Amino acid sequence: MTVPLAPARTTAFTARPDELAALTAAVAETADHYDRSGEFPADGLAAVHRAGVFAAVVDERFGGGGLGPLDRLRTVQAIGQGDPSVALIFANTLTAHVAQSERGGLPDALYERIVAETAERPVSINTARAEPELGAPARGGLPATAVRRTADGWVLSGRKAYVTASTGLDYHLVWAKTDDPEPRVGHVVVAGDDPGIRIIPTWDHLGLRASSTHDVVYDEVVVPADRFLEIPFQGTYRDPSSRASALSLTHAAIYVGVARAAQDFFTRFAHERVPAGLGRPIASTERIQSLAGEIEAQLVQAEELLYGLTARAVAGDEAAIARTPLAKVLIVRSAISAVETAVAALGNPALSRHNPLERHLRDVLSARVHPPQEDAALLAAGRRVLDV
Repeated sequence: MTVPLAPARTTAFTARPDELAALTAAVAETADHYDRSGEFPADGLAAVHRAGVFAAVVDERFGGGGLGPLDRLRTVQAIGQGDPSVALIFANTLTAHVAQSERGGLPDALYERIVAETAERPVSINTARAEPELGAPARGGLPATAVRRTADGWVLSGRKAYVTASTGLDYHLVWAKTDDPEPRVGHVVVAGDDPGIRIIPTWDHLGLRASSTHDVVYDEVVVPADRFLEIPFQGTYRDPSSRASALSLTHAAIYVGVARAAQDFFTRFAHERVPAGLGRPIASTERIQSLAGEIEAQLVQAEELLYGLTARAVAGDEAAIARTPLAKVLIVRSAISAVETAVAALGNPALSRHNPLERHLRDVLSARVHPPQEDAALLAAGRRVLDV
């Protein structure tokens, strides 16, 4: 597409430090409420939209702000610092917009509609890949979810697991196989309000409780002929998101944000806590100061990997791209370590639901489930090193 698909929207959001801080604060206002209720975080997403962020990540040639790769990561981290459930829904949507900008795929008329709707409200997009029987498609295998041909298009049937944003998802990209003798595989695009979509409320997890990552059943959902986006066969039907790319660390940024939120609470608590036996804030003690240094060291390590390696990958450094799966593992380890250090330092108050630190601990542990998972990344790296 060479012309804007929607009237250009002017947005003030450019990921300046003050904008990011304001974004974090706005999203954080409702984080505890949605964590406790488990409801779809509509208010947090609305705050992101009011800040102009959804429009900012649409490519300029489609009428958006065209936010650059590193600024997109900073934005995801800032939202994650406020509410990682909101950040996960946004990161999935961001990934879809970037994929459309770089590779296309969605039909022109459909993407024009998505961009126009995004100007008005926080439109969410996500891929539905995992299945109850198959598990995570990054491990390989064909989906059971299938589309069969009709005279006018396709009919989609199947069940997907762990569909983030399910109850409020605007567009589902459903990984499915065709009914051909030699099945083709791709994503089928369905709108969230299409007839035949049913949400099964299965999400009751330790962390990211507001992410609405439920199962979804697609029961004879009718879609137009141009809504099947084929993924060419390359020796194995593998989840395309499992391939290393300059975008591979997008979701890791969420949890660096969570760890920064934990650090913020640790810092406030250390200045406010004055034990009777000490007579001064615990922040004045060398033990707490040393632990604060350890937390900062873990976060510096995570952020240097996140932004430094992504900058190299965006510049086309193939070695950097190849290292992104291991970088994800190391970033996650650092983020978790930073939060666990804060929890261990503060003791019982850290685990009280009266304080946000216990929520940050639960949320940061969810980082491990995103592909590539640690065992897969380490196995692939080990095989490269051993040349086996």
